[in-house]
Amino acid sequence: MLLRTSLHQGNNNLRPRFLRCLLSTMSSTQPPRVPNLIGGSFVDSQASSHIDVINPATQEVVSQVPLTTNEEFKAAVSAAKQAFPSWRNTPITTRQRVMLKFQELIRKNMDKLALSITTEQGKTLKDAHGDIFRGLEVVEHACGMATLQMGEYVPNVSNGVDTYSLREPLGVCAGICPFNFPAMIPLWMFPIAVTCGNTFVLKPSEKDPGASVMLAELAMEAGLPNGVLNIVHGTNDTVNAICDDDDIRAVSFVGSNTAGMHIYARAAAKGKRIQSNMGAKNHGVVLPDAHVDATLNALLAAGFGAAGQRCMALSTVVFVGNSKSCTERLASTCLIRTREDKLVERAKALKVSCGTEPDADLGPVISKQAKERICRLIQSGVDDGAKLLLDGRNIVVPGYEKGNFIGPTILSGVTPDMECYKEEIFGPVLVCMEASSFDEAIDILNRNKYGNGAAIFTSSGAAARKFQMEIEAGQIGINVPIPVPLPFFSFTGNKASFAGDLNFYGKAGVDFFTQIKTVTQQWKDIPTSVSLAMPTSQKQ
Repeated sequence: MLLRTSLHQGNNNLRPRFLRCLLSTMSSTQPPRVPNLIGGSFVDSQASSHIDVINPATQEVVSQVPLTTNEEFKAAVSAAKQAFPSWRNTPITTRQRVMLKFQELIRKNMDKLALSITTEQGKTLKDAHGDIFRGLEVVEHACGMATLQMGEYVPNVSNGVDTYSLREPLGVCAGICPFNFPAMIPLWMFPIAVTCGNTFVLKPSEKDPGASVMLAELAMEAGLPNGVLNIVHGTNDTVNAICDDDDIRAVSFVGSNTAGMHIYARAAAKGKRIQSNMGAKNHGVVLPDAHVDATLNALLAAGFGAAGQRCMALSTVVFVGNSKSCTERLASTCLIRTREDKLVERAKALKVSCGTEPDADLGPVISKQAKERICRLIQSGVDDGAKLLLDGRNIVVPGYEKGNFIGPTILSGVTPDMECYKEEIFGPVLVCMEASSFDEAIDILNRNKYGNGAAIFTSSGAAARKFQMEIEAGQIGINVPIPVPLPFFSFTGNKASFAGDLNFYGKAGVDFFTQIKTVTQQWKDIPTSVSLAMPTSQKQ
């Protein structure tokens, strides 16, 4: 079934048809083509080149995504620019009501969205529901934009002079999304942006664009006017077009460091605001007094959930020993080995399968190229002297033999100079390190270039406080393995994990998508004499 429409067709004609098409059983010999969204209409791209969207569990072609032409990209930006004056002047209460309806529609379509995500990205259905729900929380946060967008007011700053500030939208904004959270990351971006009064151009990942298109359909059904949200597809050329376009005022990005720093430099050179969430190497520090069962379960969930394809995955475990005496060192070593053995035992019990299987704990990684890279980094650890406690590279899933599956993998004895430690593996791989003291563990973490998140597992309040004060990471978990804050805070990665000044969602997200205008006013009944002196707050 081909999805064809023109810029002149109404958006209601295609919306339910496209939902059914993306979720079809692929009975047609021709995979559906993913349309652009321009000015309120889904448009079948005239691009001569397309990329196959592949189900990572089966290698079946789910759909084809176009390499959007320059003319189509310009049309999307133009539609957003034309929609901006009317949308920015739409009452904030009206914009909030659109988000209220939007969150209701997301809830109603949760299962369809999750199936699309699992089909294109590979994560389990349960994890796909979590993907959507964490994005839904941002939509709910946007429903309170009237309070979030308040300015400030000070009366009588001078004789009869009042000053107040307003938060106003920027104009056309854009978002560039990664493959690992097809629903959550778009929902980090455009709901905040458009409820602030901006218009938006979204570029989903070319690997799994379906959820973004479905979310856009639901947003329009909720009442988002034509042109307020637009979608373009593609790879490098589309990204560069977003960075270079003079009408785009701000760019949000989540993805790798290489792409993120390129986007940051290129877009900043054009005077745009940038928020760029990038790579990570998140550590979990395990002290000897940590609760064993709770800690091991947390490490398994945070390390292997979503097949390790999370920017907040807890991919590195640092077991802290004791260096005070030979007896204590020996006891600490035995404790660490016991914990590693238990970690291996529990990891072996995890079920690797297609994400649609009800008992699957983790699904495939996104692509064959990703699998090859992960396997190479695992082997590099072995070559550098790490001990391979559990090897998931040769796993075969019955019925899904062509899938990009890697089972839970655990490397022990890893040191900071190893490539498997320095690189973000982005797969179901836990690297285990040892530190002879708590201070050494803190030093290991702080010497790492990334600063997304870190967690400590302990029963000591004093140790937890020391950790939260001294660790150079933006998000700290105390007995919490993935400390991603709820949307009334902000996602606060730092160091090499973030480029920009204002983080995603929360107050910082509102600040990112708005600019401050300050008004100073004075009303006088009768004109007074003219003074050319610099105005001051003091009575002259």
